[in-house]
Amino acid sequence: MSKTPKPFKVSKTRWNEVVLVCRKCSKKLDGGFGPDGDKTLKKALRRYLHAGKGRKADLAVVGADCFDVCPKNAVVAVNARRPEELLIVPAGADLFEVKARLGLDDGRRLKRPLPAIDPVETTS
Repeated sequence: MSKTPKPFKVSKTRWNEVVLVCRKCSKKLDGGFGPDGDKTLKKALRRYLHAGKGRKADLAVVGADCFDVCPKNAVVAVNARRPEELLIVPAGADLFEVKARLGLDDGRRLKRPLPAIDPVETTS
């Protein structure tokens, strides 16, 4: 008697982007990100990018197994849309720069640069 295989099931998500963060690097570093430097990269990115948890979030920041890069005082992260680029994020890195280097758009506008002011010439 052979068993009939069970059918595959699909679980839908709202994810537009998925960022994978190395759990091993995060554990070795034990924090180093966020305003106070006390959060892991995964938690700091979730808070900074307003990423929720679970399937209903637009952006997922997920811990992943080791990428075998193992940098010192840094964490490896990758945008799943661009798996050819592993980003090595040093401890204390600016989260705005991390977001930009991962190629993420969280819907926030960038601040416009201030217009250049020409120096005023004075005659004496």
